[in-house]
Amino acid sequence: MGLAALAQAPPARGPAALVESGYDHFYNLEYPEAIADFERAIALDPTVPDYHNHLAQSIVFQEMYRNGALESELVSGNNSFLRRPKMNPPPATEKRFLDEVARSMQLCEARLRKNPNDTSALYAEGIAYGLRSDYYWVVKKSWRDSLSDATAARRLHNRISQLEPGNVDARMVDGLHDYIVGSLPWHWRMFGFLIGIRGDKEKGIRTVQDVARNGKDNKLDATIFLCALYRRENRPRMAVPLIQDLIQRFPRNYILRLELAEMYSMSNDKNDALATLAQVSDLKTRHAAGFDRLPWEKIYYQEGVIQFWYRDLDQALENLAKVAAHASDVDLNTGAYTYLRMGQIYDMTHRRALAVESYRRAISYAPDAAASEEAGKYLSTPYRR
Repeated sequence: MGLAALAQAPPARGPAALVESGYDHFYNLEYPEAIADFERAIALDPTVPDYHNHLAQSIVFQEMYRNGALESELVSGNNSFLRRPKMNPPPATEKRFLDEVARSMQLCEARLRKNPNDTSALYAEGIAYGLRSDYYWVVKKSWRDSLSDATAARRLHNRISQLEPGNVDARMVDGLHDYIVGSLPWHWRMFGFLIGIRGDKEKGIRTVQDVARNGKDNKLDATIFLCALYRRENRPRMAVPLIQDLIQRFPRNYILRLELAEMYSMSNDKNDALATLAQVSDLKTRHAAGFDRLPWEKIYYQEGVIQFWYRDLDQALENLAKVAAHASDVDLNTGAYTYLRMGQIYDMTHRRALAVESYRRAISYAPDAAASEEAGKYLSTPYRR
């Protein structure tokens, strides 16, 4: 390479810069780029367990994004933690994720054998168990495996709290698992109690709030989780300023703007909800960075659902029909809910035959989805608001 080429070549980045870049891509939904950065960090220093955790997290979030599971429908409604259908990642993807988690655990264990009070190793191993717990919970629907790993993560991070009482980040695992177990049916809550997690939704929310305010490494993740918890607990106004701040930090993440529209809608603020979607449409029309990945059908769907709840039924049906016309291009959750809402609109406007046809389409489109289960109820009894 000549001197001129060397002068123009970008400077080599160290692991810390690669991790920073990787997470900027990660929070902007750019998972291939995030994975590439974390792989480069590992290549430079494969002995750091955190790098393997970062890569594992990106792999599983890319799969969730592909399945449409990142939108907050994941945690909306009563016990929807339990209702979302199991995802089926390709075997190679699952193996890669589990291999990275296992490698992180091995590196942590090697360090802990030398120093049982190595808090950075305790923290990284707790994160690894937490990632695997979340994977079992969200992707595989394997409750026992998930709760077992949650217990291990909790034990490791509780040890950090004993060694470093001021370490706020280490408390987030406790908070999330208190909330999740508190959301379970009673028999699963009893199982959580037997393994040491009693479950308390309000206590869990308070803990995550504390991490979002005062944490360091977990501050950002805690803020994102808090938005989802506020949505699930029907406290949308509390989520709005958090989402607005996240949009400023990660402008290429279109899901945040869709979520902001939903929070306004849940707050009985129809005008701001639709104005936010108009901004999303404008960003997509202008090919703003990140928005070419957003299908128009997602915008039509969100607008149609807001119009449905505000009884603008003709406009809602028009938007939802646009989604149904390209149902093969949207994720299963969006497609099934599209047909469900269309059926409900037909029932509300006394077009029973069309309603039944739409409910049947919802069921055939995604038989295991929550929307299909709900649609089945209206085959014999018409929907009434």
